[in-house]
Amino acid sequence: MYDQITAAVAGTGFIGPVHVEALKRLGVRVKGIMGSTPEKSEAARKKLGLEVAYDGFRDLLGDQEIDAVHLAVPNMLHHPMALEALKAGKHVMCEKPLAMNSKESSELVKVAHETGLEAGVTYNIRFYPMNLEARDRISQGELGRIFSVVGSYVQDWLFYDTDYNWRVRADRGGPLRAVADIGTHWIDLVSSMTGLQISHIFADLNIAHSERQKPLGEVKTFSGDQPDETSYEKVSIDTEDMGSIALRFREGGQGLLWVSQVTAGVKNRIQYEIAGSKKSLGWNSERPNELWLGHRNVANEVLVKDPGLSSDFARPYIDYPGGHHEGFPDTFKQCFRSFYDAILGRSSGQKFIYPTFEEGHHEVSLCEAILASHRSSRWVELNDVK
Repeated sequence: MYDQITAAVAGTGFIGPVHVEALKRLGVRVKGIMGSTPEKSEAARKKLGLEVAYDGFRDLLGDQEIDAVHLAVPNMLHHPMALEALKAGKHVMCEKPLAMNSKESSELVKVAHETGLEAGVTYNIRFYPMNLEARDRISQGELGRIFSVVGSYVQDWLFYDTDYNWRVRADRGGPLRAVADIGTHWIDLVSSMTGLQISHIFADLNIAHSERQKPLGEVKTFSGDQPDETSYEKVSIDTEDMGSIALRFREGGQGLLWVSQVTAGVKNRIQYEIAGSKKSLGWNSERPNELWLGHRNVANEVLVKDPGLSSDFARPYIDYPGGHHEGFPDTFKQCFRSFYDAILGRSSGQKFIYPTFEEGHHEVSLCEAILASHRSSRWVELNDVK
């Protein structure tokens, strides 16, 4: 079914090839890829076994065979490239954050609606099978009234002051970094699972390294490469390395998120604990195929991923039997499954669960509220942020 659609990917860094591989596994024809230079495009084409290396974005959009474009490029390019792709009649799947500010993201929502095209943001974490299972159990009332939602998303890839990437630069990634890069994944995840709406935010952010040593040749994300000591220049940093965010929900209850990209020894861990009036549940991405269920008066439980034990809601997004684990690459495949199901059957009236541009715009608006709270050291009501 998915071979009816032809896609192209813009971006050849860490995440662009992840999109290509997930699309291939799904059965979508990925015709070509575009990097920041024709040379990078050609190198990625060869490595990934694709047909075309595009010289530039207009070259890609001019390919009449392309139905959908995946954007895995620096944040500052998301808005202009997504806008151009929609106006060219292409469906768009964009990496997060959707745009640099809510004015840009609001425009993208408007244009996507006007064109009638499918437009998604790659908040893939919601597609771990056990997170979908948790989402269904919460929607069925299994937890009762939710008291609290707490958790964290931590990494260590920017631990040293010699760790550098374009994301640390506000002009390329936006004024928020750790929050926008990974914190929004956690917020999207718990929001999509619980259905709770954030009403107020209090944020306290911090910079571990006010200066970083920028390598004269930029290091790729998560590459672990370290230039020699003589090939650096000092740059001032004005984006956060870590921070805590307190939340209040319109429906009642509270939340708390800790986000950090300077926690030594943790490569990439997201976790949450949701406490309700009937029971609690929790999940940790380092044990992604397990869902913890907490009780007061009987033994706690650990549900291990198994389509035979999963809900009807989660089962369509599980491809392997019990005892066969599914992880990070699979979440992209399942996210894209929902996206391409919508493209192929968007007139059927079926509800699809891929993260939309509307949800991406909401996350950008939340980031602005978080930044406003941090700068003013006060609770910010979301209605205060325009």
